Amino acid sequence: MTDYVGRYGTPLYVYRLDEVRKTATALLRGLPQPSRLYYSLKANPHPSVVRELTAQGVHAEISSCGELRAALSAGQNPADILYTGPGKSIHDMRTAIRSGVRRFSVESRTERGRLGEAAETEASDVEYLVRINAPGPAAGSAGLRMTGVPSQFGVDFEQARAQPELFRARGRLRPVGMHFFPATNVADPTALFEEFRLSVETAAALRESTGFDPELIDLGGGFAAPFAKPGDLPDYSSLRESLEPVLDQNFPGWRDGRPSIAFESGRHLTASCGTLLTTVLDVKQSGGRTYVVLDAGTNVLGGMAGLGRIMTPAAVPLRVAGAGPEAAMAGQPPSQAVTLVGPLCTPLDVLSRSASIEPIEEGDVLQIPHTGAYGLTASLLAFLSHPPATEVVVDGTTEVHVRRLELTETPLKGVAR
Repeated sequence: MTDYVGRYGTPLYVYRLDEVRKTATALLRGLPQPSRLYYSLKANPHPSVVRELTAQGVHAEISSCGELRAALSAGQNPADILYTGPGKSIHDMRTAIRSGVRRFSVESRTERGRLGEAAETEASDVEYLVRINAPGPAAGSAGLRMTGVPSQFGVDFEQARAQPELFRARGRLRPVGMHFFPATNVADPTALFEEFRLSVETAAALRESTGFDPELIDLGGGFAAPFAKPGDLPDYSSLRESLEPVLDQNFPGWRDGRPSIAFESGRHLTASCGTLLTTVLDVKQSGGRTYVVLDAGTNVLGGMAGLGRIMTPAAVPLRVAGAGPEAAMAGQPPSQAVTLVGPLCTPLDVLSRSASIEPIEEGDVLQIPHTGAYGLTASLLAFLSHPPATEVVVDGTTEVHVRRLELTETPLKGVAR
């Protein structure tokens, strides 16, 4: 890590492709077989990371034209891409269709109509899944509930039962399946199984009430990972054994692809691959507190902290000899609690109000683990116009790619939406 800091400075993200491979292999092994796995690019759209997941047979789930460009540049077959999200404009849809995307998740009757208009305009046949807000919640806890509560996501279960026309072909549109995504960041494998079980049973109930026999059921995700702190990825290897009987009971032909079963994962696939390196700019005292000023703030990490969704980062000095973040924090308790802040000119630029860390000084480099998901691109990149962090992708000891994103002005004139 010190070599990378010497070459590229800080703040610096380092992504390890060997870790991406290991995590993808383990998750794929734990899913019912056969099934399809989508990678949610919102977690980390870096093309090198997406390219590695593509090589592992993982497809792309996208929610913007920017993510579409990243997926295509990473070698994704556009026919394998799933376009989701509750706010797809006609411009988004037409751009995706022109790029070869043929499968969308629709969140309402209005959005289905907009997709039909886009398909007619582009003279292309398009398939769609209806996203369902299933009843719930199931047992257990989650980072964020996406369904089972009032939500902008999907069509409520009772509304879907009352609108069987949503599941009927129309013009160039052909319905092929149902899309579920009940929760995120469910660390308990048993609780996640219950979420999937409820979704399978909801799909079966909709099949009976609407007469629609799905070709694809996307059960979504919820696979968890630590964020910016030490810890192990949850082990979901029991899902295959527990979920396959539920699928057998409700959709006996699923093992032969009638219907195909799909899952989605973002943070679980990429969180552990990333480490953020940041330099201590100052250590100062105020009101009995120790403030550590870093060159990485909420413009680099944790930009969603204001939404209450990002957990407090933990950091370890890079100078701890021979130890990575996990090993260093497993030793003796640190000697002081400090407030980690960034360089931005606002009191809101706080990464941690009570980080436990050994004594540090100006010039030290800290490493923050598990930042391969919801790191740089989930941050306040444009705030105060600091240059974004550099990103280095490595495979073992080999540097694969180095880049720094730049915010540029693009004059627009008469752009049709």
